[in-house]
Amino acid sequence: MDELIKYLPNLALGFLENIKLSLVAAVVSLILGTVLAGMRVSPTPVLRAVGTVYVNVVRNTPLTLVLAFSALGLSDQLGLIFSDVPRTNSFWIVAMGLSVYTAAFVCEAVRSGINTVPMGQAEAARAIGLSFMQTLRMIILPQALRSVVAPLGSVMIAMIKNTTVAVAGGFAGEVAAEMKLTFDTTGASIPIFLGVVVAFMALTMPVGFLSGWLARRLAVAR
Repeated sequence: MDELIKYLPNLALGFLENIKLSLVAAVVSLILGTVLAGMRVSPTPVLRAVGTVYVNVVRNTPLTLVLAFSALGLSDQLGLIFSDVPRTNSFWIVAMGLSVYTAAFVCEAVRSGINTVPMGQAEAARAIGLSFMQTLRMIILPQALRSVVAPLGSVMIAMIKNTTVAVAGGFAGEVAAEMKLTFDTTGASIPIFLGVVVAFMALTMPVGFLSGWLARRLAVAR
């Protein structure tokens, strides 16, 4: 317990970085994943093919490799730089990799919701002259997103836990890296380990409860 109190400020700052990564990745992945879902149900073959390849490749690639490619391939080799400050740059590199990875799972969750919308609604929309994008934006997506709140909540919970592998992308400021540094200095400490576990539970459990409540609240009556 003494070790936990002593290193609590460093661990708290590290956990704050996890929260920041989670917030950025949640927003970006939800937007990108929704766009990908629209591509996967698009009447344009090229868009469907691009969306399918993206999802199949990213979903079947380990997150650590995605983050390593983002840091070593995009940043070091291709010169993708978000900031001249190394720590800030590595943060955004990891946020980008985490968003790109999570978007593939968001896409499949949203696409499953799109498939629950009766086909007759899309046909009726086309009959009154709405384009595919108008039909998707005004009729299909509002219903689809309401029906997949719970699955999206599960994706977000997994994404929050995935922030602990940010070191694979060169960002060593999150709580798992801080915990390892602490263990290297003082040796393994059960109180520190349990403290980090409780912190993540305090972050992920409300997300689960909130998504479950919203799923019941926004359920589409068929």
